[in-house]
Amino acid sequence: MLERTEHDHGIRELRLARPPVNALNPALIAALQQAIVNAPHEGAQALVLSGSPGLFSAGLDIPALLQLDRAAMRAFWNDFFGVCAALARSPIPVAAAVTGHSPAGGAVLAIFCDYRVMARGEFRIGLNEVQVGLIVPDCIQAALRRLLGAYPAERLLVSGTMLDSEDALAAGLVDELADVDHVVTRTLAWLDPLLQLPRQAMLGTRALARADLARLFDDPASLPVEDFLDSWFAPEAQATLHTLVERLRNKKPV
Repeated sequence: MLERTEHDHGIRELRLARPPVNALNPALIAALQQAIVNAPHEGAQALVLSGSPGLFSAGLDIPALLQLDRAAMRAFWNDFFGVCAALARSPIPVAAAVTGHSPAGGAVLAIFCDYRVMARGEFRIGLNEVQVGLIVPDCIQAALRRLLGAYPAERLLVSGTMLDSEDALAAGLVDELADVDHVVTRTLAWLDPLLQLPRQAMLGTRALARADLARLFDDPASLPVEDFLDSWFAPEAQATLHTLVERLRNKKPV
């Protein structure tokens, strides 16, 4: 479900490994949160989040989550925000090796990292929640605004637009493109010189530079969990999500 690889210079790779599409279910989110939080205490100097060639993560496991009641969904969404917080507040650099398609929840993971290398080609990334009847929580919107600027982020969020890799690079949603088989290698190459810098100065400067991102999660009780649950269980969202699941089952284009 989550595979760990140790690379040179203390870089630890956490690879999403939940076939067929690395969909984010409660168990994977819980494992990912624990792995991100524990890594610095276990001696990791930096982290890489990766997926399988051609697919980083298809986002939330909608079929599984539709089986959950409100209490179970509350627990899941608290954990999902916990992953975002762990990335935003990580004391060590975290880079995303976006190895392929990365809609919705997959894009969220990448957005909260320090740097994003995406597979070049017909792969797409974006926050397409509106297209499936959901509202993107403000803390996630804020992270996207931080990357793109307020108006470009608004346009992508409101339309739920998915960008191909070249457009994502042009928009600033990702920082670099690489051939699909070299995405992890290029991500490691970005981290290597960073880790050669005087460590206290680098980490201290990084913490100040990312303080606005970390502050989004200063008060866990203020996170919009109930608002998201209201959105999730609203009739419009439930109808749209069930239609999506039916299309997936029938292998029809979404």
